[in-house]
Amino acid sequence: MTSADDARVETIAATYRLLGDPTRLRVLLACLDGPIAVGDIARRIGASQPLVSHHLRLLRGARLVRGERRQRQVLYATADAHIRDMLTDMLEHAAEPHATE
Repeated sequence: MTSADDARVETIAATYRLLGDPTRLRVLLACLDGPIAVGDIARRIGASQPLVSHHLRLLRGARLVRGERRQRQVLYATADAHIRDMLTDMLEHAAEPHATE
């Protein structure tokens, strides 16, 4: 493995560590539907606005969400199609029935 590959592996591992927190994952999933305000995310997932803001700050730092300022509000969405596809694929996978061996 090259050092570039090692760096990618570390980035992916850090991303999955971030997504290992159920509340943070719910915040990210709430952003799948397009631009959404912090207060709307908080109501949708049943969490406080300060907690949602904290998680959004971490998700932005990991380039998983992007914020777009509209006047006094910042609306959040998943960062790009890669993130959306990864999340929707994982949701579909989780919904599949378990095969028993």
